[in-house]
Amino acid sequence: MNIIVVGAGISGLSTAWALTKQGVSVTLVEQGPVPNPLGASGDQHRIIRRAYGGQGGYQRRIGAAFDAWDALWDDLGESHYENTGFLLLSQTPGDEGEQYRDGLADGGYPFEQMSGGQTQDRYPFIDGNTLRFGAFSTEGGVLLCQKIAIGLRSWLRQNGAEVREHTRVLALDRDIGSVTLEGGQMLHADKIIVTAGAWTLGLLPELASSLTTYRTAVAYLTPPEDLRSHWENAPVILDVGGPVDGYVLPPVAGTGLKVGAGVHKRRSDPNVDRSPAPGEGEVIRDLFSPPFCRIAEYGIADVVTCAYTFTRDEHFYLQDMGKVTAVSACSGHGYKFGAVVGQKLAEAALSGEMETARIWLEARD
Repeated sequence: MNIIVVGAGISGLSTAWALTKQGVSVTLVEQGPVPNPLGASGDQHRIIRRAYGGQGGYQRRIGAAFDAWDALWDDLGESHYENTGFLLLSQTPGDEGEQYRDGLADGGYPFEQMSGGQTQDRYPFIDGNTLRFGAFSTEGGVLLCQKIAIGLRSWLRQNGAEVREHTRVLALDRDIGSVTLEGGQMLHADKIIVTAGAWTLGLLPELASSLTTYRTAVAYLTPPEDLRSHWENAPVILDVGGPVDGYVLPPVAGTGLKVGAGVHKRRSDPNVDRSPAPGEGEVIRDLFSPPFCRIAEYGIADVVTCAYTFTRDEHFYLQDMGKVTAVSACSGHGYKFGAVVGQKLAEAALSGEMETARIWLEARD
């Protein structure tokens, strides 16, 4: 069997990995380098965590995600995961921090709840007076994206897969199973799996009724010197509470202190407006006060733009169309499931049961 995977973000890399392990002839095609700094999977690090608020299906699937990552670490010969645990903060009744906490409670998953003052005592960069509570869970941490991509690229080549970097796909033919590359070359396969992230609509514009592309950005901050060690030993902050949908990744394993906020996004083509705007880092930084104290003392080390596809309800998306299957991990939440998504797509491609994969990925149960 011959399969072409279009897009070498985490879903594409993991799908190629899982297929190669099954003896499938795989060609992985990526428009940029691997890792691609413009792709959603190209940043320094991403969150994995148990909490998922009202999306209980994904919360229950995190165990399978961790198992798949463990299988990947075995093949790579090293782990690119830092188990920091994760922290939830609540500033206002009913905010996302509270929703995530309630989801853990409803699922019977353990966590430690603290008052605002107790949270500040443990994490001095937080102003406890702005909080209703903090809640900490050990079941989560940081995935090191760039190291994972580099490791998978090497593993794939060493195990017989073809990885084509800087190769742009111009068109797909779902009837004959072909991709047309920039320059005119055509490749044929028994199956084509499109994991092109925000560039999916450029290849399959008919999916625009289901997928919307947004541009956002994250900022890397330089904390005040007296708070640096506290951040280096901090957990992931899944949500800072309040209205901004803010999250924080600590500076672990050579990464930076990254902050991002769901409110900082707008509809955009993935190739447009990819340079940070003047002052954009400060705008993102300032969304985090409250709950962080002394926010003006944090410097801006870098600002990185991102492009994501969203569905209306923020569930994963799979559409099977003849010899082409399109898969999209919604709203940036997909990275944590990357390895298991690859396994599920490989199983479905070999069995022909793409509907089974769709049901698992959508996680509505």
